[in-house]
Amino acid sequence: MPREERETQIVRAGTEEFGKNGYAGASMVEIARRVGVTKPLLYQYFGSKDGLYLACLHRAGDRLTEGVAETMAEEGEPPERMPLAVLSAIFETFDNDRYAWKLLRDPTVPSTGEIAGVAVDYRYRLDGFALVGAAQLMRSRGLDDDRDIEAIAQVWTGVVDSLISWWIDQPDQDAAAMTERCSRIMRNLFGW
Repeated sequence: MPREERETQIVRAGTEEFGKNGYAGASMVEIARRVGVTKPLLYQYFGSKDGLYLACLHRAGDRLTEGVAETMAEEGEPPERMPLAVLSAIFETFDNDRYAWKLLRDPTVPSTGEIAGVAVDYRYRLDGFALVGAAQLMRSRGLDDDRDIEAIAQVWTGVVDSLISWWIDQPDQDAAAMTERCSRIMRNLFGW
């Protein structure tokens, strides 16, 4: 198998292992077993557990931040529909790779060093998207208080994390089903 394909296999298996067990609980032996390679091959390709985690984290973070940025940049979507559009983009991004989300919020990563810095950067970018979306929505309703906007952005981030965490354990719910579920919830809660 060409190296690029093997690396992709390893990153997918690593993403699931890290997502299920966190950085601290993930096993390189288990990742190698899932792919059908030896543990030394993982180290040959990625150098270390940190190297593999970073590859998995970059893949998840880049896909997510690009998808959310593209969705938010689309013209013509009214502010009250943007939360559902963003959720839909997240569900589509991770539909066949749900554990990737967990890497972005993994509480077991080291608190210093390269992994910590990369994880904080992705969270910072995602929190920035939440703040922009909250500002657009609140201001479209005549609410301009910056602290209110910060608070609703924080609430939104928690809602998204909770929804995706629930979704990970629902294998029968694909991206389209989750988007429809969230549409029903928002329509009933907020009249959107």
